Amino acid sequence: MQSRPAAPSLFADTPAPKSQTTGWINAHCDGGARGNPGPAGFGAVIQDDHGAILVELSEFLGFRTNNYAEYSGLLAVLQYAIDHNHPRLRVVSDSELMVKQIQGKYKVNSPDLKPLWLEARSRIAKLEAFEISHALRHKNKDADRLANAAMDRGMKRSSAAQPTPSPGKANPYPAKSEAPPDPYAKPTMLRGFTKDGTIHLLGGATLPDGIFVKIIRE
Repeated sequence: MQSRPAAPSLFADTPAPKSQTTGWINAHCDGGARGNPGPAGFGAVIQDDHGAILVELSEFLGFRTNNYAEYSGLLAVLQYAIDHNHPRLRVVSDSELMVKQIQGKYKVNSPDLKPLWLEARSRIAKLEAFEISHALRHKNKDADRLANAAMDRGMKRSSAAQPTPSPGKANPYPAKSEAPPDPYAKPTMLRGFTKDGTIHLLGGATLPDGIFVKIIRE
């Protein structure tokens, strides 16, 4: 009787495809946003099991949250493994939240992250074996460098339009996942008052972190 390859350990209920190669590849991925949400990007370094670099990924994502960027890095390395017939993938990330969500230790409550988590689960199920672990940022410095390089490139663009990921690249995202609203895109006049040095907005309005406000006495 012909044996079947083992399914990924995280999602054992889904059969894995047959592989063309059998070795492990190892990926360090990272994502970040300046403003959270703000200009965001991800970076990743993928190596074979002997330490040779296979590819470096670095892409600007537009106006996104930090956690969205972290998931984008994971999706990118998963897609690379699938597209290049590497059935065994180890991932290291400095995002404790994402790692524990993928491991099933944390629930995914964010409506922005849920479709990304589902997409990651779908891609993991296509591999024969998958492992993910958390590391402190100083042990993920190359991926962090590439993520920051992506943000630097994006912030120098004259257009504020967000890039549309190409299906041919390693990071296509599910269509249901949408970017958070950009508070810079359409300036809105909000009304409120100050008390004890604190701004109180009327109507339950809130402001994201990292923006500037102008106070006018009425």
